[in-house]
Amino acid sequence: MSNKEEKKVLFKIRNLKKYFPLKKKSLFDRGPGEYVHANESISLDIYQGETLGLVGESGCGKSTFGRTLLQIYDQTEGTTLYYGKTIEQTAPAYMADMIKKIPSQFPKYHKELDELNEIYKGLEEADTDEKRAELNEKAMFKRREIEEDYLNMIRIAGGLLASDDLNKVSSMLKEKYDILKQRAAVLTSLEEIEQKTQMRSRTWDEYYAYLEKKPKYKELQNQKEAKTKEIEAKDAIIEDFRKTLESKDKFDELEALRDDGIDLSELNNEEMRALRKDLQMIFQDPYGSLDTKMTVGNIIGEGVLGHELFKSRKEEGYNEYIRETMEKCGLAPYFLHRYPHQFSGGQRQRIGIARALALKPSFIVCDEAVSALDVSIQSQIINLLQDLKDENNLTYLFITHDLSVVKYISDRIGVMYLGVLVELCESERIFENPLHPYTSALLRAIPRTDVDQGQELQIIEGDIPSAVKPPKGCRFHTRCEYAMDICAHFEPELKEREEGHFVACHLLDVSEEEKQKAYEKNKAEKAKKEEELEEMSAI
Repeated sequence: MSNKEEKKVLFKIRNLKKYFPLKKKSLFDRGPGEYVHANESISLDIYQGETLGLVGESGCGKSTFGRTLLQIYDQTEGTTLYYGKTIEQTAPAYMADMIKKIPSQFPKYHKELDELNEIYKGLEEADTDEKRAELNEKAMFKRREIEEDYLNMIRIAGGLLASDDLNKVSSMLKEKYDILKQRAAVLTSLEEIEQKTQMRSRTWDEYYAYLEKKPKYKELQNQKEAKTKEIEAKDAIIEDFRKTLESKDKFDELEALRDDGIDLSELNNEEMRALRKDLQMIFQDPYGSLDTKMTVGNIIGEGVLGHELFKSRKEEGYNEYIRETMEKCGLAPYFLHRYPHQFSGGQRQRIGIARALALKPSFIVCDEAVSALDVSIQSQIINLLQDLKDENNLTYLFITHDLSVVKYISDRIGVMYLGVLVELCESERIFENPLHPYTSALLRAIPRTDVDQGQELQIIEGDIPSAVKPPKGCRFHTRCEYAMDICAHFEPELKEREEGHFVACHLLDVSEEEKQKAYEKNKAEKAKKEEELEEMSAI
């Protein structure tokens, strides 16, 4: 996974926010409501076939991010692009909505860009560090605003938006969308037949033999080919028109942003449900996440029946499929009719894994999947997850607060603090060369046995601030031993400081000398406060 060229992006997440509203104190309270800022402007890519670890202190928003990514929680803002299927394969309803809005909404995009360019112009002329930091933050917020309002439209139309006749662009894309929508229904039916057949087949020869016997499958294939030809005809017209715009101003810039990812945050419930079997979750509590009134077989098969991969438990092949899934997860087939209370914690977690695996997903969020287990059981579950990943070409988001576990299983690691992603890079590099003070502090807080080598255990001092009223600027500045004045006023942007190493920290923009000065200043202020507290306690 070290080569960027070999990586295929599965998720492209940009400026993801998740706020939870708090209950108002009074029925007559008309003021603005308060919110828990669980996730704040998180941007990252998740690559197909990798395990991305996510670490941070309890309550920092890791689990919320995992659930929001899967749209179990609705996003407050931002985009979550999924590349397991293309937007043309699924033709979601928001695509039609964006196409319809092109003539009325897109002209405002250029005005927004002009405002952003004015900020950049001011940035070039800024003569103080404080002014530059202020304008950098302003530009960052403006870019996020533009992306939120216009990027989905640009992803669909690309360079066509350079045309002076946006009504024509909208009309052409709408005609194509209507055919895409019809083909999407055919593709969904074909996929259902193929997946059901695959689950009943033991060999590929058997699989193809089953398909040949299904007249409906052949009929759907013919419909697919007919609709694809119609789409190709529309594409030819659109591409001819696109070529006439190549010399237009902004064409190349807009065309470069054309994208076939599906924005999960814009899907309706029905569309999201159709993708749900591809995107699964393993929960932290192996007992609380299982229905105690259901047998193991029914728990594992609930999703299979819910997505109609089998019509009923009595259908031929159903019990065999459930038993095969159980065996893959280290569960004996005779456990089929037992209940969750009859199992140990490790066995219950295997049931949770089997439930997720039964739908043949491509992506699984492992939310503290081993945190509640004994150390000896943890290793067994981690090895099982690794084996299943290799066998089924899975991608994991592995959420944990245990750095030793995440180091073992992850290809890359992201570090979260109070809802913000502060550092992201390859697993080995984050342990060898952490660049954010919070990451360094987390690593220093790991208990060690080699204390005689001068590696002292250091606990991160101070309490985590409230997520309802998070600190302005860098959220870690209230606990950072290197905090500067700029950190308390302006939010740092997550930037690629080294190849594949992203960090959100102002310290990387200053010299080592300035960093040391900030450290000495904070140390002196801390000592002074401790003296004052001692004097007060003595009185």
